[in-house]
Amino acid sequence: MSAKTIRDIDVIRTFVLQGTLNFTRYFFKIRQKRKFVVGKHHREIAAALDKVLCGEITRLIINIAPRYGKTELAVKNFIAEGLAINPKAKFIHLSYSDDLARDNSRGVQDIINEPEYRRIFPATIPTSTNTKKWYTTEGGGLYAVSSAGQVTGFGAGLVDEEENDELAKEVEELDGLNADGFGGAIIIDDPIKPDDARSAQVRDKVNNKFETTIRNRVNSRKTPIIIIMQRLDEDDLCGYLQRLEPGEWTVLSLPVIETGEDGEEHALWEFKHTLQELYNLREKNVYVFDTQYMQNPTPLTGLMYEREFKTYEVQPVTRKRKIKAYIDTADTGADFLCCIIYLETEIGNFIIDVYYTQAAMETTEPETARRLTKYKVEEAIIESNNGGRGFSRNVEAQCRILGNRETSFTWFHQSENKEVRIFNHSAEVQNLTYFPKGWEHIFPQFYKAITQYKKTGKNAHDDAPDALTGTIEKRGSQPQKLNRIFR
Repeated sequence: MSAKTIRDIDVIRTFVLQGTLNFTRYFFKIRQKRKFVVGKHHREIAAALDKVLCGEITRLIINIAPRYGKTELAVKNFIAEGLAINPKAKFIHLSYSDDLARDNSRGVQDIINEPEYRRIFPATIPTSTNTKKWYTTEGGGLYAVSSAGQVTGFGAGLVDEEENDELAKEVEELDGLNADGFGGAIIIDDPIKPDDARSAQVRDKVNNKFETTIRNRVNSRKTPIIIIMQRLDEDDLCGYLQRLEPGEWTVLSLPVIETGEDGEEHALWEFKHTLQELYNLREKNVYVFDTQYMQNPTPLTGLMYEREFKTYEVQPVTRKRKIKAYIDTADTGADFLCCIIYLETEIGNFIIDVYYTQAAMETTEPETARRLTKYKVEEAIIESNNGGRGFSRNVEAQCRILGNRETSFTWFHQSENKEVRIFNHSAEVQNLTYFPKGWEHIFPQFYKAITQYKKTGKNAHDDAPDALTGTIEKRGSQPQKLNRIFR
């Protein structure tokens, strides 16, 4: 082999081992004859995986939507990279089916058997084409099986020095590594099928399998465990582990719609889905979208509002109409101010605007006044609890400065229990409230607070459903039965 060839190999080896993203891009192009289209999420996933290789992270959860390149990056190429770094590394790979796990195993073999890989990493040689369990000539290898299947006779990672001094000594002799070097991992990719995620029995089986078998298949306490999946339920494996071991797991959650510093929503990876395409997906099935694409699972049962809210595109022409605002000021620094501006008619309340924020009073007072003025609100109703009366006076003063002489202000003390009020009026709220079409992305934070509010159990905040309930409680007249017109 010429000196130039050796230099070329050294340069390429250095490049691909600089990080998981470099490795993936290089070998993806060789295998697929096209570039690996890199998105922001790929960089974030690769950065987390690089920390696993360096030993900075030993428990990693990656939540990302389906078909966003997670398996190519975090399973196939990551395992091939790990074996390039250390041919003695041992991996266990699990997925919801044997076929899928073994397909991914075959994908790892395809990378390792590429002539370019063999040229750069000649020490990593597989001894078998069996996709379920195979080894390298150096003793490393991969065991791929269903997450519900049997994992026996194979452990992931290298054995701790105190557990096996002889093996630790051998590892120290590896070029560029020592006993603390990377020695493999357990990689779990989609441990449960989306179709099975609604079954508590199937979820519990997977979670129990992790405890009884999977967790114990590490050869060292340093062996990393990586879970890559779309969220499917509050009690899926990711939810279970985060409740069981808060603080133990590094969680990388990648929703497909992000809110940028400009306050606007952006698609995570436009190569896959534009923002409008994502909105269309959400309209088809809000629950599936929020869970699998936004990584924000919510229960299908136990929600306060279990039906979809009615929407409108054009405000109705009615005999009785009044533009009102209901404002619930923040009780504590962690609470939200919620200002709902709506058109009250004999048909129902048509929501025009929502101001839902945790900002300080010096911000919320002028902004509330600006919105009341902009929408020509005739009556602003403000809960006077916890400073609401002072807030009302200040907002009224701001309105007058803006030239708004039309908005009248009334405040009252709310003495009834919030949870009881919200529950008792939930049917009326759904029957008489109309949101603008697309309100899920017009008021995303408010939408989440309303649609995820539970009948029982602890809710993070109740400000949004409390204010929405107030708009119904303060209606000035009984509605006529005309709701079906605007369905």
